[in-house]
Amino acid sequence: MDRRIPPDPPEAFADLDGVALTSPATFLPTAPMGYQSAMPDAGESTTDRREELAACRKDIAGADSKNDLVGAINRALGISAPVGDPGVLNDLGVTYQKKADDAEKIHDDVKAVGTKGLPSVWVGQTGAQASEVVAAAYRDADQMAIAFRAVGNQLIRLSGALESARGEDSGGRGQLREALTILGAEDGFFDDMIEKDEEEAERLRARSIADTGAQRMHQAAEAADDAARAAARELNKYASEARAGRLGTDEISAADRLVLADTAVPGGPREWNELLTATDLERSGKRMESMNAKDRAEFERMLSEAKSPQERAYLMKALAAGYSMDELGEFRDKIHGKDPAWLQRHLTPVVTQGDSMKNEGLNPDGANTNYDEVTFNGKKWSQDGNTCVPSSTVNARAMVDPIYALELTGGPSGQEDDPAAFRERLTAEQERVHEEGDGNYEYHFPWGRSPSGMDNDGKTDIVNEEISPHTGSSYEFQETRSADARRDVLPDIERAVAEGKPVPIGVEGYPDGERAGHAMMIVGQEGDMLQVYNPWGRTTWISEDDFINGRMDKASDNRMPDAYAVHLPAD
Repeated sequence: MDRRIPPDPPEAFADLDGVALTSPATFLPTAPMGYQSAMPDAGESTTDRREELAACRKDIAGADSKNDLVGAINRALGISAPVGDPGVLNDLGVTYQKKADDAEKIHDDVKAVGTKGLPSVWVGQTGAQASEVVAAAYRDADQMAIAFRAVGNQLIRLSGALESARGEDSGGRGQLREALTILGAEDGFFDDMIEKDEEEAERLRARSIADTGAQRMHQAAEAADDAARAAARELNKYASEARAGRLGTDEISAADRLVLADTAVPGGPREWNELLTATDLERSGKRMESMNAKDRAEFERMLSEAKSPQERAYLMKALAAGYSMDELGEFRDKIHGKDPAWLQRHLTPVVTQGDSMKNEGLNPDGANTNYDEVTFNGKKWSQDGNTCVPSSTVNARAMVDPIYALELTGGPSGQEDDPAAFRERLTAEQERVHEEGDGNYEYHFPWGRSPSGMDNDGKTDIVNEEISPHTGSSYEFQETRSADARRDVLPDIERAVAEGKPVPIGVEGYPDGERAGHAMMIVGQEGDMLQVYNPWGRTTWISEDDFINGRMDKASDNRMPDAYAVHLPAD
C-alpha cells in the first residue's frame, strides 16, 4: 500500500496511505477541492520505510564485522527520507481554517432564517418540507464548519510532525555518514577475516554512532507514519461525510439531496446514525440516472408520497441495494406510513448509542464492560450454535439491505412484530448461509447434525454472495498475523466502513494450546476507534491500538485476542 496522495501543487503532501480526498463541503461551493489519490513516485510508503529501517537497526546492532556494518549503514542510507513540504501543508491547513470561518457565517445565516418561521406548505420534488430543508442546511453548515476546522488542524499537525521527522531523519543520516567516515572503505576478503584490536575498537565506536543514527531515522519514520496514518483516517472520514454531493443525479433537487443525506434513525446521536451511507447515496444516484422515464416518474412518486424523511431515505437505500422497480414497489407498500421508530426497529439492526464509546473498564474475561445489545423487540441479532461467520454476514447484509432486514423482522407480510418469529427466521437464515458457504458440521448420530464453523474460502464466498451485490464491492481475503500487517491494513478498513461497507474480521487465540477462532464485523469508525459487531448479539468499540496490538478480546473474550485476517472491499 502506498501512503501518498497528490497535493495541489504536486509537492505539497506528505505520504498518506490511499487517501481519496475530496472536499468535505456539501454546502459551500468555494471550498478547496480536487485532491485525488495518484501521486508521482516519492519513494517507499511510510509503512515500508518504517519496517525497512527497523530491519536496518537490527542489522547494524548485530553487525560483527566491518563489512557487515558498512553494508547495513548503506542500506539504511538508501531508504528515502519522509516526503512532503511542511510549508505547503501548513498553508493548506490555514486555508481550511479560513473556510471553517466562512461555514460558521453560513450556519448563523441559516439559523436566522429558521427562527423567522417557514411556510409548511412548500415542499421539494420528493416531499421535503421547507422546515426540513432549513434544519438540514443548518446542521450541514455546522458539520461543515467542524469538518473544515478539523481538517485544517489535522493538516497543520501533519506539517509539524513532518518537519520534526525530517529534521530527526537528517540528524540520523549525519551520524550514519560519520560512522562510515570512521570505518573507511570496505575491507578486502582477507582483511575482513582478521581484525586488530584498534580496528575492533573503531568498528565498535562506529557501530555505536550508527546505531544511534539508525534509531533516530527509525523514530522519524515512525512519527511520519503515525502522523500520515492519522491524517489519512481523518481526511477519509470527512471526505466520506461530504454526503449530499455523492447523490449525483439531477433528478432530485439540491434541497432534497440535502435532506436525504441528513436523515438519521432515532435512538442515538444523529451524526452516528445517518441512514444513508456515502455508498448508498452514490449508488442510488446512479440508479436514478439510469432509469427510463416511466420508472423514474414512479420512483419519484414514491418519494413524494412518503410520510417521513426516514421513509424516503429507506426507499433510496433499497434502490442503492440493487432491487427492481417491482421489488421497490412491494417494499414501499409494506413500509408506507410507518413511524420512524417502527422503521428503525424493522430495518436498521444496529443503532449507535451516545454513551457507547465510554470506557467503563473490562470484564474478568477481558471483554469491554460497555457494549450495546443488537435486538429486535428483545430478541438478539445473534448466532445460533457455531455459526459466527454466517451470523455476522447476515447482520452485515441487513445493515446495507433494508428489504432483506424486513424479511427477517417483519416476515412475508412485512408487518409482523413478533420477536419469536423473528428469531426462527434468523436461525433459518444463518443455517442457509452456513450451507451456502459449505460450512462444517458436527454429527450427532442418530439425532442429526449442527453447524461447526466455516473456513476462510467459504467466508469469502458468502460475503461476496450476500453483501457485495448490495454495496457494489467484492471482498478479498487478507491475512494480518503481525502488528505491522494490521497497521498496514487499517486505513483500508477505516475507509471502507466510512463509506458504509462492513469489513469482516477473523480473530483467534490459543488458550491451553488449542486454537479458538471467531468471526466478527467492523461496522463503524470515529476518530481512532472502531465499532465491532460480535454475532453474540452486541456491538462495542475498540481502539486502533487494540486492533494492532492484539487486544481484540475487548470485543469478544480473552480466548481470542489477535486479528489474524480481514476481508476488504476490493473496489
